Amino acid sequence: MKHTFVICAYKESPYLESCIKSLKAQIVKSDIKIATSTPNDHIYNIAKKYNIDVFVNDNKKPENVSNIGFDWQFAYNTAQTELVTIAHQDDIYLKNYTKDLLKYKKKYPDMTLFTTSSITLKNGKIKQFGKVEIVKKILRLPLRVNALNNISFVKRLAITFGNPIIAPSCAYDKRLCPKDLFISELKFALDWECLLKLSKLEGRIVLSERPGICYRIHDEATTKKSIMDNSRQMEESIMFDILLPKPFADIYKKIYQNSYNAYF
Repeated sequence: MKHTFVICAYKESPYLESCIKSLKAQIVKSDIKIATSTPNDHIYNIAKKYNIDVFVNDNKKPENVSNIGFDWQFAYNTAQTELVTIAHQDDIYLKNYTKDLLKYKKKYPDMTLFTTSSITLKNGKIKQFGKVEIVKKILRLPLRVNALNNISFVKRLAITFGNPIIAPSCAYDKRLCPKDLFISELKFALDWECLLKLSKLEGRIVLSERPGICYRIHDEATTKKSIMDNSRQMEESIMFDILLPKPFADIYKKIYQNSYNAYF
């Protein structure tokens, strides 16, 4: 295997089995593992049903590292292949995902990160071209020029005015990425900070605008919870202050928060 899906399983998700089925249905097969910090019978029974190994993160977490960053890093370390996708248990991966990933990796060996567009799944309904999705496509435009997406300025430009990259769609080359890729104090904006790290390094961020996943929005999702407790607003404010001069940062913070309505 050249690629591994490591599913970050948490508590007793009703969507875990659907996620696994989508990974098993890939045109090109990958290794599949489950990583969890909340082991339980629900996870073990589903893993046994599909013959998937479960790895339990029972390590001691450093005080200055977020729980999510700690779990993602553990999942990342679990993969033994050069390419790894930290799969989110709530989402469904379209059957072309791994095929597209390996196609681009063969074409661009310096690819540090692969990402795709997504289809939004909310209340059982599919939405591919809502306002948020269109804005994200616009923000991702710099990455569509493959002749330029290895340039630091271009990579940074794609994430300067917001984070248009769908985190669960990302695959990383462990040989080219930092070993401590997800170690961070941030929780919600962890993936945005990770993209900023990668934008400074040599290597290419490759985008496929062919959807690779169905991104599920539901009441128990981490994204929605982070909006409700204001942690998303606080962490996005930190990122905008890093990426933009203060007057522009303040403006974009207000504009960006309008997108939160998509989760309600």
